[in-house]
Amino acid sequence: MGLYDRYLAARVRRHDADPPRQIAVVITERDLLEQGAYETLERFFDWAFDYGAERVTVYVSVLDSGAVPTLERELENVAAPRKTAVRGPGDTQRADAPIQVSIGLGGKHEFAEAVRAVAESVEEGSVAPDAVDESEIEEHLVFPTDPDLVIKTGAERLSDFMIWQSVYSELYFTDVNWRDFRRRDYLRAILDYKNRQRRFGR
Repeated sequence: MGLYDRYLAARVRRHDADPPRQIAVVITERDLLEQGAYETLERFFDWAFDYGAERVTVYVSVLDSGAVPTLERELENVAAPRKTAVRGPGDTQRADAPIQVSIGLGGKHEFAEAVRAVAESVEEGSVAPDAVDESEIEEHLVFPTDPDLVIKTGAERLSDFMIWQSVYSELYFTDVNWRDFRRRDYLRAILDYKNRQRRFGR
């Protein structure tokens, strides 16, 4: 770790505010085509847990559906310090692992599937219409985590990422591309988060 990285790390650790416990990063299919992209992801996991994260969610925005099988295979083979759950488009199996990876599973699609499941429960009579609330919807989401911090590299857009779960998240955008994302960039994101006053919509 270089001198500047050590300086940032010391500032992060000395700061009184709690670190983000639930962290998400939004990257693109194109990002993962760059040399060293998966190694960056492995390092990202280590940084996150080293600095207080309890859960990490990775959302990979995909334009070419033909790339999904390759992405799934590569992402399942990424070395990670905790158990990882990889979910692809159309997958409705709930992901409760400390590391969650979504490939092209858009937030709108996930929300629509959750609403459809609740509607079926109402139709079957297992749930009363007036009992449908936020918690009922959340029970049917593939990714149950509400991120404290969402990091987006390269551009200031969320790419249909977890639209329900991230409604009160703190957003951090950096023009650094994923291939160039370093520990110092991660530490800057954490320090920026710690310097904010979270309002949760208030």
